[in-house]
Amino acid sequence: MRIMTRISLGRFYIILLFLLSINYINAQGCVAIRHFSCSSGNNLESNLLGKGSFQLGMKYRYFKSFRHFRGTEQEKDRVSNNTEVINHSHAWDINLNYGITDRLFAGITIPTVINSRSSLYEHGREERHLSFSRGLADIRVGVGYWLFDPIKNPSGNMSVGIGFKLPTGKYNASDIFYNVGPDGTPQVRPVDQSIQPGDGGFGITVDLQFYRSITENLFVYGGGFYLFNPKETNEIRTFRETLSPILENESITSVPDQFAVRAGMGLSFTSIFSASLGARYEGVPVEDVIGGSSGFRRPGTVLSIDPGVGMSLSNFSFNVNVPFAVRRERPQSVTDLETQAITGEYRHGDAAFADYLINVGISYTFNNKPVVRVKEEHKAIFD
Repeated sequence: MRIMTRISLGRFYIILLFLLSINYINAQGCVAIRHFSCSSGNNLESNLLGKGSFQLGMKYRYFKSFRHFRGTEQEKDRVSNNTEVINHSHAWDINLNYGITDRLFAGITIPTVINSRSSLYEHGREERHLSFSRGLADIRVGVGYWLFDPIKNPSGNMSVGIGFKLPTGKYNASDIFYNVGPDGTPQVRPVDQSIQPGDGGFGITVDLQFYRSITENLFVYGGGFYLFNPKETNEIRTFRETLSPILENESITSVPDQFAVRAGMGLSFTSIFSASLGARYEGVPVEDVIGGSSGFRRPGTVLSIDPGVGMSLSNFSFNVNVPFAVRRERPQSVTDLETQAITGEYRHGDAAFADYLINVGISYTFNNKPVVRVKEEHKAIFD
């Protein structure tokens, strides 16, 4: 018996991944320079498209970073002393994914951001002021391929992808900084790298995705991506050398790599409502895989637990998920180690992290044809 020709079995297995793990990485706080998500389709559901089908979606992400760490130790006095740096980040991704064949797919992500940063140290350490950035971020495009035929392997599959990050975002956004010019006058300077819309570099991404059913309404998912940023620096001055002579090697902004891996389980309660629980490990490495690693960066990693709920009705999908950090680490950077070697004194910079993220996603799929049909043993899930 053939049923529900407009609903694929693949959607049953991975609709939660789309709804609840809609992006590979939503960087938390100052560690990652900016919001980033994968380029060759940001979720499994959007990539299980039949030939000629496409999906249009939008994602919104928000976080507030303010908890400072050196290594894995939190500097709790920063908040109590009112010296913490506070970032508010809002990001919107417009995604378009297209099924070239039943196994080959392509995607484009057009991101925009609105960021603010409140600090004391960037304004002469005398007054707390805000700096802002907004606009188009770095566009991502890419392609991916399912290793197994989705029609013959409806219970599980794996895809590999490659993509490109285009330097479309402004990486020299500037604002007014107070008490830093001659005689304490205001001065226009580039905003901190953590709120720059772009990084100024051309990047390459590789990614892996998989899913596998366990029972008729339970499945596991996982995958990850790595962004290679070969460009070493973007020549944008940080003005950190004005804070202390030992920070001369941090006067120019680095263009770092980024990465993320995640895995979890999803459960479908009905044909409309679902939930998932997963874990994510993401961050910015100390050194890049390709190219040099000089310049100022805040390397760091975040381990998060990622719960969420969502709904799917016909071709429409909506989700809310709130990953929260359980481990945050800011390791010594290349410039920290350089300064330590020169001065003979221990050097370890800090970074601010968020406690949690708020992610909201919505999409609509325009189907040319279904990829796979629902098996008889799975009919009850959709009744």
